[in-house]
Amino acid sequence: MHSLGPSPAVLKEAPELNRNWGWMIAFGVLLSLAGFVALSSVLLATISTILVVGIAMIVCGVGEIIEGFAMRSWKRFFLWIVIGLLYIVAGFSVFENPMLAAKFFTLLLGIGLAAAGIIRAVLTFHLPVDTPRVLVFFSGVLSFAIGAYILIPLP
Repeated sequence: MHSLGPSPAVLKEAPELNRNWGWMIAFGVLLSLAGFVALSSVLLATISTILVVGIAMIVCGVGEIIEGFAMRSWKRFFLWIVIGLLYIVAGFSVFENPMLAAKFFTLLLGIGLAAAGIIRAVLTFHLPVDTPRVLVFFSGVLSFAIGAYILIPLP
């Protein structure tokens, strides 16, 4: 039969809990501060990730220009130089406005996921009969749903 009061084990530990209440409050405050740091780190992680993408674009642009100097024809040389310069300009534009770049990359991610989901769902019907078509179709629907969720702003 259950009693309505606290169990004997809780009553036995109550004096120790009363003695350490300050530490418990301090631990709760520390966890709350850690939560705020984690919340702000999402923004910092986004910005730092985008800045790494910008650095990678600049490095790739320099590589494209170096590759252009290895071309034997002037047409290819100028195309590689133009491609490299476009990469470098795009990389510096990421540094100019990282949040706009993050929105753009998120938009591309949503479009890519939605398109891949549609293509995967359509290709399901072209698979051999002995393959697990339902799982492939479900993965296509799931990819499309995630892409649509990214693309459609919710209120």
